[in-house]
Amino acid sequence: MRYVFLAVFIVSAAVHLAASIRKDTRWRNRSKPFLLLSLLGFYVFAARSVSPAIVLALVFSWIGDMLLIPKGIRWFTAGGISFIVSHAFFIAGYRKDIVFSRIPGLPAVFLAVFFLAAAVCIFSRLKPHLPKALFGPMFLYLLINGAMNCFAVFRCVSVPTAAAVTTAVGAALFFVSDSSLFFVRFNKQSRLKTHFLVMLTYSLGELLIVLGLL
Repeated sequence: MRYVFLAVFIVSAAVHLAASIRKDTRWRNRSKPFLLLSLLGFYVFAARSVSPAIVLALVFSWIGDMLLIPKGIRWFTAGGISFIVSHAFFIAGYRKDIVFSRIPGLPAVFLAVFFLAAAVCIFSRLKPHLPKALFGPMFLYLLINGAMNCFAVFRCVSVPTAAAVTTAVGAALFFVSDSSLFFVRFNKQSRLKTHFLVMLTYSLGELLIVLGLL
């Protein structure tokens, strides 16, 4: 059954990415609901021990996807809140594998500073294009995504395996996806004119996170 769900995920992602290239909103909206639902089914049927935190992380990612389909700042904000909850549950899922006594203090600080600097750099370019009311919340959101990435790396240090690295790469792609989305949505002069890069990095990122956790 897990392979059926994985196949549905791959087909849905392919349809969605093709629609993104063509700017076909109709098929983007039709295929999007199947992405995280099929990935959730794959995780539940493939995991030896299902983590409630990871299930909830995927559920709230799916809710966030659905809330981002309609246009408008309120829908965008609601979707962002749902993804914040998703990141919190991902952190909770990573947390059980992390041995904090193994995390070197200085590299951990550098990692946090790296994501802070990345967020500052991204928003310095976005600031002229963003509504003032959204600047603070969106900046905070990207920092929370960065925190999720930090915990994924901490898991790598605690459990130095290919699986942990896979999840950390997936988390990094999630960060790239969110950053790209901000430019696509708000900077009309950006080179990113379609959602293709956003959804490619998002779909692959979520898949790699799940594969690493399995």
